[in-house]
Amino acid sequence: MKKIYAINGSPRKNKNTATLLDKVLEGAKKIDPNILTERIDLYGLKYTGCLSCFACKRKGGASYGKCAVRDDLYEVLEKLRDADALVFGSPIYYRTITGQLHSFYERFFFPYMQYKHGYPNLVQKKIPTACIYTMNVKKEEMLADGYLEYMKLFEIFLENYFQKPLILHSFNTY
Repeated sequence: MKKIYAINGSPRKNKNTATLLDKVLEGAKKIDPNILTERIDLYGLKYTGCLSCFACKRKGGASYGKCAVRDDLYEVLEKLRDADALVFGSPIYYRTITGQLHSFYERFFFPYMQYKHGYPNLVQKKIPTACIYTMNVKKEEMLADGYLEYMKLFEIFLENYFQKPLILHSFNTY
């Protein structure tokens, strides 16, 4: 069974970002009712960013290639290892994704990275990804104020580990 997860980086579980993520999951279900879909609200979980414990880097260790920290994010990270597609949503605060989503991606990406020339990764399948960004500015303001450069940092990691993400910008969301 195919699994699509939507990661909600917004503190609001029923507003713009969450609504758009839900619409993506509804659309996937219309295409294939057998697809398992789930929205994961990061702000309902208790976790931190990467602790730099390096347990994920110890070859032959119990946590090689996966985060060893046992908090609310642990089960989510385990679940995402079997994903067939991932959609990330975040309101844009100070021109970039929320702190919760940033802490999430530290824990999500770091275990996959290897300390070798070119930084190869341990990802087994290059799954499709997408990003939904909601913001209370007009498109012209986003472009003029350099928002794209800040958001691009997250997108680069997605492309390096999985596939180049599809992007949706939602403007004037107030």
